[in-house]
Amino acid sequence: MATKQKREKVVLAYSGGLDTSVAVKWLQVEHGLDVIACCVDVGQNDNLEIARKKALQIGAVKAVVVDARERFCRDYLTPAIMANAVYEGRYVHSTSLNRPMISEVLVEVARKEGATYFSHGATAKGNDQVRFEVSVRALAPHMKVVAVAREWGIKGITRDMEIDYAKKHGIPVDATKKSPYSVDISFWGKSTECGLLEDPWNEPPDDAYNWVTRIEKAPAKPEYVVVGFEKGVPVSVDGTRMKLMNLIGKLNDLGAKHGVGYTDMVENRLVGIKSRETYEAPGATIILCAHRELESLVLTRDALHFKAGVEQRFSQLIYDGLWFSELRRYLQAFVEATQEKVTGKVRIKLYKGNCVAVGRQSPFSQYSRDMSTYDTGDIFDHTAAEGFIKLWGLPHQVDAAVMQNAARTQKKK
Repeated sequence: MATKQKREKVVLAYSGGLDTSVAVKWLQVEHGLDVIACCVDVGQNDNLEIARKKALQIGAVKAVVVDARERFCRDYLTPAIMANAVYEGRYVHSTSLNRPMISEVLVEVARKEGATYFSHGATAKGNDQVRFEVSVRALAPHMKVVAVAREWGIKGITRDMEIDYAKKHGIPVDATKKSPYSVDISFWGKSTECGLLEDPWNEPPDDAYNWVTRIEKAPAKPEYVVVGFEKGVPVSVDGTRMKLMNLIGKLNDLGAKHGVGYTDMVENRLVGIKSRETYEAPGATIILCAHRELESLVLTRDALHFKAGVEQRFSQLIYDGLWFSELRRYLQAFVEATQEKVTGKVRIKLYKGNCVAVGRQSPFSQYSRDMSTYDTGDIFDHTAAEGFIKLWGLPHQVDAAVMQNAARTQKKK
């Protein structure tokens, strides 16, 4: 009697949403794989136990929930804060930072369970497919990938097709054709795309807001908050020390109340297209604003200006799915070295969507009131300015004289 052939296993990055819920069934039906659904908690505020049970109900042979919140803060958010990581000047890397974190956990679960495949529900037109696959292959070069949305058909799968597939197979999902948003959430930020947002002329409707209060509904009075840092890491709010995870949560609530951290942007995706998405990151917006202001107080001009270029490249690597690259590690080492003096506190004013630094203090402050004041007590040596200006401008003065002499000589000819 022939023995039944053992099915291979696939670890699926599972969220419980539309994309990954239909993926569980599709991987079974189309590839004949035993599905291990892996939910990674990066602060979604979802009941992941419900998602885990849902995966088993759909047909996964196993479903696990991994609490990675503190690890996410330590290994991913802390370096991003130190590097003031923002893509195209506006996007604070909510999704692009949690993808390598999820990939790292995915590989760990795959090794433990003996899985040879990994899978995800990311669209074939987006950045996440790159982030997942490049990250997993950097950690486990021999793992095989099944990209469900990309392999579904010649032109991939649409949201409507997924909804129809879910209904056909009795898969419970929250998305509807009337409100077909694709949403990703961690405590560092929330992204929303699809639906009405695909027309960049449409103002985001109320149901495209999840955390942040619309500015017209925000309080009529400003509120102040003081964020404390030690060596570049935020450690306190209004003098109360707390874990980074809890600190972000507190600032999320406070910033969201005042309409802070909502971004509506058209961004340039890695795959070559432009995408209109909205982002909500109230806590991240406050933290990054405070961190930049503290750095301006304690770092020298040369260090600040050079670091800005490093920050841009660091941020690009995150967005492009290259967290596990050699260059990212080297740049992070430089960034961490710059944080030795980034200790102090910053007072932030929150009002109607605005997040403004209005006060800064540090034991390493390089600001000298006696040097900067225009009032009595000024100790700046004004007589030094004339010689400095002459020497600073000397190369340009010489160049101008040479060019003028050359012009006169040419004219005489």
